[in-house]
Amino acid sequence: MKNLLQGVHHFQTQVFPAHRERFSELAQGQAPSTLFITCSDSRIDPSLLTQTAPGELFVLRNAGNLVPAPGWSEGGEAAAIEYAVEALGVRNVVVCGHLGCGALGGLLEPSSVAELPAVRRWLQQHGEETRYRIAQSRVADELPRFAVEENVRGQLERLARYPAVRRRLRSRKHPIELHGWVYDIGAGAVSLLGESGEFERLAA
Repeated sequence: MKNLLQGVHHFQTQVFPAHRERFSELAQGQAPSTLFITCSDSRIDPSLLTQTAPGELFVLRNAGNLVPAPGWSEGGEAAAIEYAVEALGVRNVVVCGHLGCGALGGLLEPSSVAELPAVRRWLQQHGEETRYRIAQSRVADELPRFAVEENVRGQLERLARYPAVRRRLRSRKHPIELHGWVYDIGAGAVSLLGESGEFERLAA
């Protein structure tokens, strides 16, 4: 906790004064360009990864960067998506998975989360589509990477079924774009889902 409080002190004495005008603007409201859906994993820092400033990303995080099916009433994911798309009018939605995802590990090996009932239930409720997609594939090599990629594809498809998102995808006046990313933490690399349906590594 000491290091966190030291960080707050540094923010208050060094960072905030240097950006006082920007924070004053943010205090009046937000207008993010992007809804960024990613995993709760502590190794992922969306603003650091994208080098964005406060107010640019509306971030939604959960175990496995899962998007509940439209109409799911529990949890805050649906509310956050609807608010970002309808109220804030974000122009982009990014679903960002990552290699070494513990939630996906639990999805592929349920025994690894046997003693974590809440995690097990979350994966059962919202990860079965991903498990099915992976089971139907014939990919044997690099299964962990493929699982992460397939999970991102599945969440994008589910996201597109949300009424608010579907309306914006059809809109010419206020269009929205959906993007799939996979982050390789150890390499600092990001792969983007292309029009071909395959992930391509973004050149440094």
